[in-house]
Amino acid sequence: MTQSHPRISKAVIPAAGLGTRFLPATKATPKEMLPVVDKPAIQYVVEEAVAAGLDDVLMVTGRNKRPLEDHFDRNYELESALQKKGDAGRLAKVQESSDLATMHYVRQGDPKGLGHAVLCAAPHVGEEPFAVLLGDDLIDPRDPLLQRMVEVQEQRGGSVIALMEVAPEQIHLYGCAAVETTEDSDVVKVSGLVEKPDPADAPSNYAIIGRYVLDPHIFDILRKTEPGRGGEIQLTDALQQLAEDEKIGGPVHGVVFKGRRYDTGDRGDYLRAIVRLACEREDLGPDFRTWLRSYVAEEM
Repeated sequence: MTQSHPRISKAVIPAAGLGTRFLPATKATPKEMLPVVDKPAIQYVVEEAVAAGLDDVLMVTGRNKRPLEDHFDRNYELESALQKKGDAGRLAKVQESSDLATMHYVRQGDPKGLGHAVLCAAPHVGEEPFAVLLGDDLIDPRDPLLQRMVEVQEQRGGSVIALMEVAPEQIHLYGCAAVETTEDSDVVKVSGLVEKPDPADAPSNYAIIGRYVLDPHIFDILRKTEPGRGGEIQLTDALQQLAEDEKIGGPVHGVVFKGRRYDTGDRGDYLRAIVRLACEREDLGPDFRTWLRSYVAEEM
C-alpha cells in the first residue's frame, strides 16, 4: 500500500558549467542560453519544471552567467518598443519567460561537480523533497517524465531518478543503475549506482538521465562525500549511499523513460535536437521539412 508524502514545489537547475564543448560560442555566452530553434535551452527546462507543478525554481550559477538572470527578468525597454509597434506576438514571447516561475539564484563558486552544485541549494530547499533538472537533457512536453517522477516520490517517498535504456556500448557515458522490478511496469527499485562504468562492469544498461527527485537527506550525505570520478563530488555517489541504506532517507526508485528526449550536451546532438524540434513546429515544420528533404536528396 502506498503512502502520501509532502507535495514537491521546488526545482533546482545546476547551470554553473563552463560549456567548453561549445567553444568559442560559449566564451561570453552561457551554454544554457544557446538557442534551440528560437528559445534558449534553459527556458525549455524551466517550462518543464512549471508544467510539473514546481513553480519555485533555484538556478545554481557561476561566473559570467548573468544573462540567465536577465532572460528571466523583465526588459521594460524592449517590451515598450514592441508595444509601441503593436507587435503583440513578440511582446507575449518576451514576457513569457519573466512570468514563468518565481526564480532564485545562487552561485556555486568553485566548480566541484554536480553533487556540490546540488549542495549549494540546501539553504533554499530546507527539509523538503525537491527536483533537480539538468539543462543538457530536454524532455518533450508531450512525455511528462518529471510529473511521473513527482507522483512516484509522493507515493513511495525517498528519491526517484530518471532512467533510460541505452546500448551497452554507450553505458560508459552515463551513470548506471542496478535495478529490481516493481508492480509498476515503468518503476524499478534501485539497489546500486555507479558513475560511467566500463561496459564490462556495468550492472545493467539503464542509464541515468538528467532528472532527479531527491529526499533532503541527500544534503547530509553530500556534505560528507569525498571527490570521486574526475576529482568532483558526484551526485551518483551520494545516491548510492541512499540506495544501500533506506534508513537514511528512504528508498531510491527509478522511472524508466521511453519518450522523446533531446540531448543538447554535445554539438552533434544539439544540432539534431534543433532539426527535430523545428520539424515538429506548426509554424516552421512544413516549409522546413520540404527544404530538408530537398537538401538530403541533393546531398545523397
